[in-house]
Amino acid sequence: MNKNVGGVDRSLRVVVGLVLLAFALGLFGSSSYQWIGWIGVVPIFTGLIGWCPAYLPFGMSTCRIKKQ
Repeated sequence: MNKNVGGVDRSLRVVVGLVLLAFALGLFGSSSYQWIGWIGVVPIFTGLIGWCPAYLPFGMSTCRIKKQ
């Protein structure tokens, strides 16, 4: 499994994931849609491991290209 998520992308994923989890835990107030915040687990996970399965079908990668 090659990494396909670069540095800036990884950072943004973790930040967005944490904000979504904060919403799920009610830190921004109460709402009937708080369950949507639990989706934040996915960007946190993909940001931490550096691999996104959604990039595979499109052949995308935000990692820097290594020169050989």
